[in-house]
Amino acid sequence: MKSSSILLALGGVLLGECATANNIQVSNTTLTGNTGSEVMVQFDIGWENSWRGNGVANWDAAWVFVKFKLPGDGGYTHALLEPSGHVAPSGSLVEPGLVQPGSAYNASTNPAVGVFIRRDADGTGTFSATGVQLRWNYGAMGSAFEDIREVRVYAIEMVHINQGAFHLGTGGTETNAFRNGTTGQPYQIFQEGGSIYIDAGQLWADGEIEAGTLPPSFPKGYAASYMMKYEMSQQQYVDFLNSLTRTQQAARVESDISPGTSVIAFPYVMTENTIVADRNGIRCDATVDPQSSITFYCDANANGIGGEADDGQWVACNNMLARDVLAYLDWSGLRLMTELEYEKACRGPLPPLVNEFPWRTTTIVAPNAYALANAFTANEGISNGYSTSAGNAVHGNTAAMRVGIFAANPANTGRTTAGASYYGIMELAGNQYEIVISAGNAAGRAYTGIHGNGALTGTGAHDVVSWPPVTDYDQLGLRGGASTTPAADVDRLHVSDRSLGASANWTIRIEGFGCRGVRTAP
Repeated sequence: MKSSSILLALGGVLLGECATANNIQVSNTTLTGNTGSEVMVQFDIGWENSWRGNGVANWDAAWVFVKFKLPGDGGYTHALLEPSGHVAPSGSLVEPGLVQPGSAYNASTNPAVGVFIRRDADGTGTFSATGVQLRWNYGAMGSAFEDIREVRVYAIEMVHINQGAFHLGTGGTETNAFRNGTTGQPYQIFQEGGSIYIDAGQLWADGEIEAGTLPPSFPKGYAASYMMKYEMSQQQYVDFLNSLTRTQQAARVESDISPGTSVIAFPYVMTENTIVADRNGIRCDATVDPQSSITFYCDANANGIGGEADDGQWVACNNMLARDVLAYLDWSGLRLMTELEYEKACRGPLPPLVNEFPWRTTTIVAPNAYALANAFTANEGISNGYSTSAGNAVHGNTAAMRVGIFAANPANTGRTTAGASYYGIMELAGNQYEIVISAGNAAGRAYTGIHGNGALTGTGAHDVVSWPPVTDYDQLGLRGGASTTPAADVDRLHVSDRSLGASANWTIRIEGFGCRGVRTAP
């Protein structure tokens, strides 16, 4: 993870890189080929532990998007990229993620909110692409080149989930699990379009579920998609906050930083504390300009200096509200997953295993088993308690840990010890709850999977009208358990457990609530 900036001598545009995932790097950002209305945003990108193939014919990728700043303190504007004309260096592919019909920025040219960058052939290990160029028609957005003060490139590691059939439920003892109502056995999803009837004779579950229909537009998991490889890190949320206006920032943290406030009583803004709590090190200075946007930073070592090696940038971001999650996903051009997509991401096309965890065994490490080494650093790891036989997951009333922590362990031998899903997605059980759209009620079933458009309201809220409103989250559920899940509730980490699968309507910040986004594949 890296964040840096340089000042171009030509044009006076400040160019920044925000590589906001576990180990992705964006560097050497520049603007080239300016025509008076278009310019190419050029940069290098690379990340470790990349793959294409991997035994299941899928791949990882980077979701890359661009934001720019105009004069004044108006925050950063999302750069809408052209649907074609990008330059992919040798060994790479660039796939635009286009705006969808009906979204706020839709236009006849159907611009791209961002792009996926990935390998163009099978391979594993470190991947890099030098000289990626993204075509940006800034003139079509009503901007003049001389007014652009800063350009930032953001990147998030993603994993491709293949199109194909899969099952819901396992026929086991998971609470409120989906089932084929006529047999009690798993229910197969074999198409994306079309309706699915939910009643006691077809797709059904116990607990919070209403008879009705999943409409054709509800994302069912059959279609190909991309999912964030890791849960959102604290540095990712810092990068998000630092792109907003002061009013928007005030809505996305717990501490009072409202415009006009110059003394921040609780600088650790996500937990409203004067010290690090819940392993969340996101903070601002105690004294700030009363009107301007605030600069946030990670400061887990509590010395008042951000961005140091042990400041916790890589720890999963916790203490999130649902409206924070929705705002971040809208801002980044992603969306929430449905609970059907969650089960697909965990087990893929394999036949269900009764009471399985995402790593496809029924074994899991003991609750709160781990001791940490190199705490809050990029190499934060497990010094004691790592299992070489059972699935590793953060649970049992413990605290959030670095994203991807188990896969990086020297004793890791594969999917089980890494705690990985079928497709190679990390921590789909434990660390932070996975927030999903429920299929169990009419409110959730109205969800159509529209992606975020990169823009927020003036008050910092998401503006996608088909998403859950900021005042009512009955259509949301929680899957996969969290670091805070008690030992007695370890079954919540099972793939098909729906203990909290519907009506997870929370209004306060909870330590185990984080963020992970998805995007339907181009």
